[in-house]
Amino acid sequence: MQVRILGAAAGGGLPQWNCGCLNCRAVREGSPHVRPRTQSSAAVSADGQSWFLLNVSADVRQQLLAFDDLGPAPPAVRGTPIAGCLLTDAEIDHTSGLLQLREGCEFFILSTPLVQRWLNEFFPIEPMVSVFSKRPWLELPLETSLLLTLPDGTPTGLEVTTFETGRDVPRFVPEQAAEAVGSVVALEIRDQTTGGKMVYAPGVPAIDERFEQAAARASLILMDGSFWSDNEPEQIGIVGRTAQQMGHLPVGGPDGSLAWLAELPVRNRVYVHINNSNPMLNENGPEHARVKECGVHIGVDGDEFTV
Repeated sequence: MQVRILGAAAGGGLPQWNCGCLNCRAVREGSPHVRPRTQSSAAVSADGQSWFLLNVSADVRQQLLAFDDLGPAPPAVRGTPIAGCLLTDAEIDHTSGLLQLREGCEFFILSTPLVQRWLNEFFPIEPMVSVFSKRPWLELPLETSLLLTLPDGTPTGLEVTTFETGRDVPRFVPEQAAEAVGSVVALEIRDQTTGGKMVYAPGVPAIDERFEQAAARASLILMDGSFWSDNEPEQIGIVGRTAQQMGHLPVGGPDGSLAWLAELPVRNRVYVHINNSNPMLNENGPEHARVKECGVHIGVDGDEFTV
């Protein structure tokens, strides 16, 4: 199984258009220590021919142009190797890119039933894109293995199991988080030929037993690295909530995700969905050094892995 990080940043990217934090300023000034990143997404394939996008960010056009394998195969006038797009939630930064993939070329969209409903009622992506081309919408059932196929039914050699990591409601949805079953999920993807497994989890409010079970079986974990500390969003003045109140377990601290990842016997442990304010993005800083000491990689656009 081939995996490529299309975008490693959280919503807004790095630099964010209206942000003057230290990292965004460093990128604008051409610092060699802070690398730009587009918004969170990844691509996975069993054969290098047919690919599934894991979330579809607003930066998807730039991301596809940066990866030749996701372009149309000559001599076709139109075409795409994208077989489907798997959504882990309904957040704007993970779904709005579907609007840019509206022109022709059939492929699946997969999500939990709740996310599909929200993307009809409150952010009507499904009815909008269906006007342009067939976009069959399939269910990602919780805790049930699903074989991924091409639109014509041909097996791709990949299977996915979806499990909840938490419950959170996008700002545009007027519903209660406690009842939002399937609102935030992780994807456990298995290569049927090699048996290799990866876990894609860009939104993790806490590490529970189910997440630990999935991680123990994986060769690659793409893990939520949004904020370094719990009070980081408040400290820099971007929002009056903590990281955990926003649905993201912080990286640092004795109870942070890094302490857990450091002890995990998984070959590839990678942070993605990294907010532009996170100090570990500065490759000349102590936070970046601490992550490297733990054997964990801070994801960058274009990183590739074989599972």
